[in-house]
Amino acid sequence: MSGRNVRGGAHAAGGSKAAFATFQQKDVAAGGTGKVTSETASAPTNPSSIKERLLNWCQQTTKGYKHVNVTNFSSSWADGMAFCALVHHYLPNSINYDALNPKDRRKNFEIAFKAADDNGCAPLLEVNDMIEMGDKPDWKCVFTYIQSLYKHFVMMPQAIAARAAATQADR
Repeated sequence: MSGRNVRGGAHAAGGSKAAFATFQQKDVAAGGTGKVTSETASAPTNPSSIKERLLNWCQQTTKGYKHVNVTNFSSSWADGMAFCALVHHYLPNSINYDALNPKDRRKNFEIAFKAADDNGCAPLLEVNDMIEMGDKPDWKCVFTYIQSLYKHFVMMPQAIAARAAATQADR
């Protein structure tokens, strides 16, 4: 439905390691480094502190959203609500958050990924892969995508402002 599905998903490609390799390739193709860690000079170089900082950003950004309690980069994201909350925080007009249902995982992923993709975020996760991973998605896949969203929404806010101005001008 969203055009994001890949034949066979992560399981057919050899599980989460293959899916993670695909995400890294897509990140490189979208102009990223393909690495999980941040490459900015001011960012911590210790992987656990990078992970902690990104988790803290997710918690602060999604705080107060119904059906969202981010405690990790795996099960906290399994129903798609945290992705929707994170994207809604930055793009409130792109998602009707109040209409979402945590039991409709596929729809939540489709909505969040499409809204992010439509606003210039690299499409690093596939709906089918998230569905197939069930209640405990591979944290490295989720972390990589969340890091991409962080770079897009926090580190490149002028790009968002320019896109918003262009969209307003087109109307």
